[in-house]
Amino acid sequence: MADKIRPVVFQHGQAFLAAISERWNYQILREVFFGVRRFGELKRELGISATMLTARLNHLTELGLLEKHAYRQDKPWYEYRLTEGARELVVPAVVAVTRWAESHAEGEAAPARALLHISCGYETEPYLACSHCHQPIEAADLHPLPAKEAAGTQGAAEEVDLA
Repeated sequence: MADKIRPVVFQHGQAFLAAISERWNYQILREVFFGVRRFGELKRELGISATMLTARLNHLTELGLLEKHAYRQDKPWYEYRLTEGARELVVPAVVAVTRWAESHAEGEAAPARALLHISCGYETEPYLACSHCHQPIEAADLHPLPAKEAAGTQGAAEEVDLA
C-alpha cells in the first residue's frame, strides 16, 4: 500500500517541506493561521476552485496539519484550524516567510499583519534570538558546526573557519 497517506513526521524537515510545497498548501496554512478558517472564506481569499480547495483541505487534514470543526448543526459546514503539532512548525515558518515577503515586496508594500503575543497581551514582532546571549540572530550570524563538535562548544566562534 505504497500510496497510503501518512501523517507528517514533524522532526523531519523534508516531510514538512514536501507537504507545504504542493501547490496551494502553504497558502491555505498561512490563511488558516491568520484567521481565515471557513471554506467559502478560503475560496474567496485564495481564488482557488472549490474542487481543488476540497482536495487540499482533505489532504492537509489527513497529514495531521489541519483539524476540521463543524460550526453549523443543520449543515455539514466546517472550519479548519492548525493542529497543535502543526502550530509548532507551521507558525514560525509562516511568520518568517510572510515577513520576508512583506519586506521584499516590489511596488507599494502591503502593511504587515499584526501579531499578538498571547502570554503578555501585546502586539509583537517575533525574531530569532540566541539561547545563550539573547541577542537577535541574522542569517549571517549562524554557522553550522559538525555534529561531533556541536556538543558543549563555548565561544567557538574564533575557531570556526567561516570561509
